[in-house]
Amino acid sequence: MSFNRIYDIAGSSLSAQTQRLNTVASNLANADAAAPSADQAYRAVKPVFRAVFDQINAVPSAKVEVAAVVQTDAPVEMRYEPNHPYANGDGFVAYSNVDAVAEMADMMSATQSFEASVNIMNRARSMQQGLLQLGSK
Repeated sequence: MSFNRIYDIAGSSLSAQTQRLNTVASNLANADAAAPSADQAYRAVKPVFRAVFDQINAVPSAKVEVAAVVQTDAPVEMRYEPNHPYANGDGFVAYSNVDAVAEMADMMSATQSFEASVNIMNRARSMQQGLLQLGSK
C-alpha cells in the first residue's frame, strides 16, 4: 500500500469525523430550542457513514464517506409551560428531541476517531522521513 493511499484513507476519516462533529455541535446548540408546534421543533441530525471499498494490486482498502445526514425519529419533547409564548391551547411547548448525554458521548467518540486518524498520518509521515534518511547515510 502506498503512502498516498494511507493519507487518502486517513483523510476520508478526518472528513467524516469532522462532519460528525458538525452535527453534534448543531444538535447541542439546539438542545433546548422551543418551537410553536411539534412539526416545527428542531430534530437531531446524524451522519450516515458508508465504506467505499477499493482494491489496487490485490491490497484491499476502504475509505469512509458521509452517505447522508438524516433526522432522528425520536419523539419531540412536550413540556407543560402554559405561560410560554409558544404554548399551545393545552399549555404545552414543543422542544427538540436532542439527547445531550448521547451527543456528548458521540462527540467523544468522534474526537477519538479523529485523533486516531491524525496519528496514522503522523506515523506515515515519520516512516517517509525515515526512508529519506536511509538514502542520505
